[in-house]
Amino acid sequence: MEVLYLDSLFFLSLLTDYLLCLAAGRVCGLRLRRRRYFFAALFGAAYAAAVFLPGLGFLASPPLKLSAGLLMGLIAYGAERRPLRCTAVFFAVSAAFGGALWALSLAAGGPAGGPALLNGRLLLPAFALCYAGSRLLFACRSARPERKRVTVRAEFLGRSASFIALVDTGNGLADPATGAPVMLACPQALRPIFRENAALFGRGDAVELLARSARIPELRGRLRLIPYAAVGGSGLLPAFHPERLDVDGSPNPDLLIAVSPDAAGDGFDAIL
Repeated sequence: MEVLYLDSLFFLSLLTDYLLCLAAGRVCGLRLRRRRYFFAALFGAAYAAAVFLPGLGFLASPPLKLSAGLLMGLIAYGAERRPLRCTAVFFAVSAAFGGALWALSLAAGGPAGGPALLNGRLLLPAFALCYAGSRLLFACRSARPERKRVTVRAEFLGRSASFIALVDTGNGLADPATGAPVMLACPQALRPIFRENAALFGRGDAVELLARSARIPELRGRLRLIPYAAVGGSGLLPAFHPERLDVDGSPNPDLLIAVSPDAAGDGFDAIL
């Protein structure tokens, strides 16, 4: 008779689910949110253990398994711009992991028609195989011209925000008064800095926004307008000079930030 140790199952599932969330995040090119991945893995491990408790066998039904997987994806990637896409990648990576674990189980002498052997000796090799396979599966993303991304950390008003910026060599936006370069960032990326005032940076008139900001004590005199011209037209953007700005850990004291809802894209929240 096969004996199942619930504590071993829980901790092995916790490790596995965390690695799968991490791998899917890397495949998607996300800024890794390890705390969210841990809580998603904690939920997955609790669900896996609950399936074997007396009276809870119904949790093993396919609809409930699918629902649990979707909930794990929501916990892990709910803060991303495309959470469903990230969750789909998570399912693909999980399927690759299951296939790799099954293949290694057969190689280790496991039954051909039975479940894969779930043990620590197979988990890491199976994870390495599924990660490599997932990267190959999504290699079409790399077939396009490489678009470099950098991590930006900005400090302003005594608060800070970190986000991913796309390096665009065609971005020639600059402050006409000083000639300082200007990067574009979406309001969502700057929400940790502006908090409830981030709603000001919608698609309204920039001059009106500047007038409204003058009535907010912490923003009074801290914003300026930067003119821009693009294929879609021209206009003004609200901008500010951060108290500190690091790009991949290197200080950029002259760089300004202009706020634009159009600065976000697939895997980035700013344009540098």
